Order: sequence, then C-alpha cells, then structure tokens
Amino acid sequence: MKTAFRVYTSMFGIRFNYNLQYRAAVLGAIAKGFCWAMMEILGYLAVYRFGGDALPMDFSSTTAYVWAHQSFIVLFSVVFADTEIYSAIRTGTVVYDLARPVGLYGKWFCESASNRLSFALVNCFPVLILGLLAPAPFKLTLPASSPQLCLFLVSALLAFAVTVAIAMLMYISLFYFISQRGIRIIVRSVTTFFSGGVIPLVFFPESVQQVIRFLPFAAMQNMPLQILCGTITDADAVKGIGFQVFWLTALVFMGQSAMKTATKKVLSLGG
Repeated sequence: MKTAFRVYTSMFGIRFNYNLQYRAAVLGAIAKGFCWAMMEILGYLAVYRFGGDALPMDFSSTTAYVWAHQSFIVLFSVVFADTEIYSAIRTGTVVYDLARPVGLYGKWFCESASNRLSFALVNCFPVLILGLLAPAPFKLTLPASSPQLCLFLVSALLAFAVTVAIAMLMYISLFYFISQRGIRIIVRSVTTFFSGGVIPLVFFPESVQQVIRFLPFAAMQNMPLQILCGTITDADAVKGIGFQVFWLTALVFMGQSAMKTATKKVLSLGG
C-alpha cells in the first residue's frame, strides 16, 4: 500500500514540475481569465439592471461566482490537454503502461490531476488578485467567515477529484471509438453546461433543478462556487460535501470496473 502511494505521488510530482515549464501558456491563461471574467460580469450587469430582482443571486454573489469560475476553470474542466493519454490510446502505446507494475487507472488519474493542478495553481492566484483589486461593482468579495471558507476549500478539492473521475470515464470510453473529437465535444458541452460553467445552476428553472441537482455534474464546480458565494451555507454545505463524496466514490468504482473491462480487449499488433 505504501509503495503504491509513493509511486502515484512520484508520478504526480513529475507531471506537476513538467507542466510548470510552459510560462508563455501561463501568462496567456492569466490574461484570458481576467478579460473573460470582465466580459461576463459586464454581461450580467446589463441583465441585473433590467431584471435583477427576479434572479436568485444578488449581483455581488454572481460577480464572486464569475471570478472564482475563471480562476479555477482548469481544475473543473473535464476535457483538458491530457495529450499523452489521448496519444497512448490512439497509437496503442497504452500497452507499455499496461506492462508496468502499477494500475493504469491510478496512473492516469494522477497524471490528469497533476496536469490540471499545475496549470491552475500558477494562474488562479493572479486572476483572484486582479478580481480583489477590481473597482466596485466588479470587485471579488471573499467569504467573511472562516468556516465558510474552509467548507469552500474542502468542496473545491472534492469537486476537482469528481472532475478527474469523470474525465477518466471519458478516457476509458475512447478505447471503443476510432475518433476522439466527437466524444470530447459532447463531453465538454454536457459537463460545462450542467456543472454551472455557463450560468450558475440556481439560474435554471426549478423543474430543471430538481433533476440536475442529483446528477454528478452538480458535484463539480457548482457546489464549491455556490458555497463561496454564500448561496449554500452551514448544514446545506455539509450535505453538499456529502453529496460530492458519494459521487466521487461511485465514479471511481465505475471507472476502475470499466478500465478492467476495456483493457481486457486491448491488442498489440506489430513489433
């Protein structure tokens, strides 16, 4: 058990350090995150001026939601630039990973998580700082209480793990398809929309919310961002974290089972 943990930790660290080399990409991500957040906030400002009383969140909470979403967007993106995983499936070099004395699911999970985390850590703080320094009413407002901030951090970590677990199911599904493009487009569209990546889920009609709030996508960025904004607090936040733990456990179990089934049919041709 300890040996496996050390192996996965080493894989995570190697991938993390490797991704920190791309400084130009980091600077581009920071600029993109700030500009996109400002455009979204300006769009919401126009909506609130003409019908803000009918919306379930006040403008300050929505602004905080937008800044946090753009800051941590990489952490909660199911479709990400895991090029080595895509290439391994497409070219068949996955057989080398299967020959290694570590589980393929755990290896890919660590690599995928490390890829997202390395990019997120170097661009989220600059975007958050820019949001905090922005003038009113575009300013980012953080939670006033420490318990709420702690609940947000716990929920964000679980949302990140749920995101990677869903990404793993997508990778496994690629064993059965020749082209990856269509699957990635569908997964990106569905997960972004139903996880609150386009608009907060509380903006959806109540009849729609009664369904999507029980889906695994609601356990992704929606939960921590709603806790950060103050829409979900106290006991409801704790229940939300329990909901995330449930879906994380279920998704990892489904992923490991699907991986075993998929790799049984892998064939290596040539030499």
